[in-house]
Parts: sequence; structure tokens; C-alpha cells
Amino acid sequence: MTRSGARVTEHLPKQYKTLDKDLGRINLLEQAAIYVSRPLVPPGVALIFMGLVGVVATILMGHQPLGLIVVAASVIGAYMALNIGANDVANNMGPAVGAEALTLGGALMIAAICETAGALLAGGDVVGTVSRGIVAPEAVSDPQVFIWAMMAALLAAALWINLATVLGAPVSTTHAVVGGVMGAGIVAAGFTAVNWATMGRIAASWVISPVMGGLIAAGFLAFINNRIIYRDDKIAAARTWVPVLIGIMGGAFATYMALKGLKKIIKVEFGTALLIGLGVAVVLSLLVRPLIARQSVGLENRNKSLKKLFALPLILSAALLSFAHGANDVANAVGPLAAIVHTVLEGGASDRVQIPFWVMLIGALGLSVGLVLFGPKLIRMVGGEITKLNAMRAYCVALAAAITVILASWLGLPVSSTHIAIGGIFGVGFFREWYHERVLKQNRQSALMPLEERTRRKVVRRAHFLTIVAAWLVTVPAAAALSAALFSFLNLIPV
Repeated sequence: MTRSGARVTEHLPKQYKTLDKDLGRINLLEQAAIYVSRPLVPPGVALIFMGLVGVVATILMGHQPLGLIVVAASVIGAYMALNIGANDVANNMGPAVGAEALTLGGALMIAAICETAGALLAGGDVVGTVSRGIVAPEAVSDPQVFIWAMMAALLAAALWINLATVLGAPVSTTHAVVGGVMGAGIVAAGFTAVNWATMGRIAASWVISPVMGGLIAAGFLAFINNRIIYRDDKIAAARTWVPVLIGIMGGAFATYMALKGLKKIIKVEFGTALLIGLGVAVVLSLLVRPLIARQSVGLENRNKSLKKLFALPLILSAALLSFAHGANDVANAVGPLAAIVHTVLEGGASDRVQIPFWVMLIGALGLSVGLVLFGPKLIRMVGGEITKLNAMRAYCVALAAAITVILASWLGLPVSSTHIAIGGIFGVGFFREWYHERVLKQNRQSALMPLEERTRRKVVRRAHFLTIVAAWLVTVPAAAALSAALFSFLNLIPV
């Protein structure tokens, strides 16, 4: 109670003083209750979402002979979608937030809209029921075995991604699903049922994805350093080169969307996609040149001024990445669920199945709800805790992600969007360390300094680097082991 409040109560009757003290205690209890219950709100909303999904699944499929299994799988699919939204979307929005081109609230809103739109408008039309050939279809042809294998894979992947999100480690949701299918498949049909050649390519992507993303991001940052940042007249250099860079970004994303984001609407060959990207790059570069010239008028000749010129393309790139992510990764959330629904309705498994709209809707809404409820933690970590990002560095990361996916599609390499984006962030961070020490000759790591001080001066936080790499390495085996255990338990239940 303040001094003025104390003076007022001095002249009140005793019973009012007692009442004021009691009201003060109640007010403190209310504040404490709000403080304690606040962390429980997101899990509570998530449980309500999963409950609503269960109700909808019961209305749509409860009358089927195995309707309860579909209801349970739908709830697990919703849980998986929530976790993908919480973990994976940070890769698209983290750099823009870290560069302060977007606020956290703005990033959540844009990502939620674009993820949902991508999933519903261009989401996986058809999905392989055994996760792109990880397990031979004939090995799990028994409907009961197949249903429990898909259920175990879905739940194991969701649990692993949930754990990774809690630990603050961005992992590949695709690899988690693949590991889940592999683990259940091994228990169901033995090691020979697994397509080990495909698994070898996936293991190779653990190295290929981040290295490609990091090298391309570092290459663009080197170009920006050489042509813009370390020029005497930064603004004049920016007027020349920023339109070119924006054109490259537009062309890359046009190619990316043609190849990956619009498969459901139209099928575009690789050569055609490249021509589309080239055309967009030229036209966009010419269109934005006068805009950049107007924006640069009156800007001071310093690096901070360049943020204004890179902010809009960075926001657009984050939105496009979210759209493409929703289109491609929604199948990770609902692919096994769609396979279970197909098996229940048709009485058997199939190589490829259509995803019903209500199943797709579960995945689309789950991605957005999970992002809004649990995404901020990883967005902050990806955007600012691995290394310091500004608009130029974040732009390099976004552009590297699009170009790496295009190159991987051309080479037929299985890559992870998570690994590419995080690899790009590490790439610009390690490049900055090398550039400052080797090119600018700034001795930041003098042997005379204490070890703690030398570590603090590192541009890239080594603790995050080790945590993330470790999580990447154990995702497939951890999801596989968990799925194998879950399948062994579920297979005891008669269908």
C-alpha cells in the first residue's frame, strides 16, 4: 500500500481497514494465480484443439467399423501438426525477426496465414503411405500391421519433435517421420523390408543440406561485403546492386514455387521452372530499381541505413518460404493419418493415397495453431541466439534456402528445409568470423585473453551449434527406436 493510501485509511473505521487488508491479500493471490497459470494457457489451448479434432473425426468416421482407431489417429495427427508448427516454422521466420525486419507478432501472423494457405491451396495432393519408399509396401500389407505401424510412426515423430522443441533444437520433421516409419517397419517385417539405399541418401542429406545452405549463404554475404558494405559510398553501391539481389531473390522463389509449392495446381518441369525464374528475376530487377533509388534518398552512408533497402524483400521471402513449407510439410503431419483412413475405408494399404480435405484441414490448422502457441521460443533462438543477424545476413539465409532446394531438386538429393536454413545461419556466422580475422585482420581471439572471454567474442554460439548438430544426428535413430517400442505395444491390441 502506498503512503497516500495509508493516510486515507488512517481515518477509516477499523472494520474498513481490515477489509482493505483482506482485499489486498486477495489481489496478491489473483496476481500470483495469473502468473502461475500463464504458462499453462498454450498447452490448454492445444488440448482443446486436439479435442475438437477428435470430435470432428468422430462425426465423420465414428460410424466406420474401425472408427475409434481413426479418431485416435486424428488426435495424434493434430498433435503432430502442432509440433511441426512449433518447431519447423521458426526456420522461415527466425531470420526476419532476428534482423528486426519483422516483429514477433507480425511474423506469427504472416506465417500462420501463409502456412495455412500453402497447405490448403498447394498441399500434398498425394502421399506415399510408406513415406517415400522407406519400407516395402508388400512387407506391411496386413491391414492391422499397417495401421499400427503408421500410428506408431506418427506418435513417435510427434513426441520426438515435441522434445526437440522443448530443448530449443530445430530438427527435420521429415527425418522424424522417416525414422518413425523405419522403426515400425523393422519390427513389423525385419531389416530387409527397409530401403537402405534411400536411408543412405537421407543420412547423406544431414551433411549435404546444411553445408550447401551455409556455403551459398556465405557466398552471397561475401558478395554483399565486397560490393556494398565495404565500399566508400555504400548507398551508391546499394542503388546498383540491391535491385540485382532482389531480382535474384524473386527469380529463385519463382523457381522454388514452380517446382515445390504449386505441384497440386500445375506440374512444371525443371527447365521450364528455371526459365520462369529467369524471367521474373529480370523483370523484378528492372521494376524495383527506381523504388530503391527513391528509398535511398537521404540515407546516411552507414550499414544501418541498408536495413531499409533489404527489409521488404526479407519479409516477402519469409512469407513465400512459409507458403512453400505449408505446401510441402503438411504431408508430414497428416500423411500417416491419411494412410490409416484409406486403409480403414478400403480394407487394405496402398502405395499412394489421396488425402481427404478434412485430414488436410487438420494439418493446415495444426501448423498455424502450433506456431502461434509454441513457435516464439524457437523463432527467437533461430533469429538471434545462434549468431547476430541483420537484414543483409538474414536475406542471404533466405536466398540460400530457396537456391539450395532448387539445386537439390535438380540433383535429386533428399534435403531438409530445416537443415538448409540453420546451415545458412551458421554459414553467415562462420564467414563473419573468418572475414573479420583473416581479411580485416581484427584479432578477436588473442591467446592472452582468458578462455571465457575468447569464447564470448565468437560470432557463432558454439553451445547452440553442438546442441543442434547432436539433435540432427539422433533424430532418425531416436524416432525409429521410439516407434519400434510403440509399435510393439500397439500390435498387442487386436483390431
